[in-house]
Amino acid sequence: MAEITASMVKELRDTTGAGMMDCKAALKETNGNLEEAIDWLRTKGLAKAAKKAGRVAAEGLVGIETSGTEGAVVEINSETDFVGRNEQFQEMVRKIAGLALEDGTEDLEKKKYPGKDLSIEDHIKEMVGTIGENMSYRRGAKLTVENGAVAGYIHNATVPGLGKIGVLVALETTGDAAKAEALGKQIAMHIAAINPLSATVEDLDPAVVEREKAVLTEQARESGKPDNIIEKMIEGRIRKFYEEVVLLKQVFVIDGENTVEKAIKNAESDVGAPITFKGFVRYELGEGIEKEEGDFAAEVAAAAGV
Repeated sequence: MAEITASMVKELRDTTGAGMMDCKAALKETNGNLEEAIDWLRTKGLAKAAKKAGRVAAEGLVGIETSGTEGAVVEINSETDFVGRNEQFQEMVRKIAGLALEDGTEDLEKKKYPGKDLSIEDHIKEMVGTIGENMSYRRGAKLTVENGAVAGYIHNATVPGLGKIGVLVALETTGDAAKAEALGKQIAMHIAAINPLSATVEDLDPAVVEREKAVLTEQARESGKPDNIIEKMIEGRIRKFYEEVVLLKQVFVIDGENTVEKAIKNAESDVGAPITFKGFVRYELGEGIEKEEGDFAAEVAAAAGV
């Protein structure tokens, strides 16, 4: 029997997009013949990944895992919403989120997939062949505090811990961690609903602020008022802008009265110690991905030769 080398496996993977173990098995079955191995993979339905890799994957699931002072969130994309309801896919996202919590998210896709002798990236490629459509690891983030809690919330949950929008909130405190986590979850719910641009004014992208000031300046000038009045008008309007887009300046949706910053301050007596808001992460499935807009009627007509 021919020796199956790593370079042979790599060449077959590059050609077919199939998983490493499947390529190795194919080469063994065909005594190292590359062309026959390609056909073997095709007959097994495992050579789909390469053809499907060019399709836009903007659906899928956001997954969250939290444990006390740590929390992680990941986004794994697929082509269709249907795959998000697939139990195999859900289990994969859950395990990747768990690994992100345990080991962090730097080069996460290169890390070993739990329970398998291959990377997350390679396992996803195998899943492409198994499930039959393109999918990919898109991003991940982890938050940690020394004391307190990292709370998580999934909006539009498909199953517990997995859904369309995932939010992490980190609160630093030496007080009651359980109460801090409960507060963090409420703030995460607010973030999921309102989608702030930043936590603080200082964190806001300066380019965003300058664009808003330019618009407000032009609007103010149309009033015909003198420059000193225009300047005060802009100051007032930019404060209003901050109240709309900066988390700690926003009215907390849970009580509808206090700002988020004030709500955190008010909670300190219940938690039993000062609370510092350390940060948040909000992932919305598919945000920023340019989706393909197909003309289904035209495709049907073309297939029918019309």
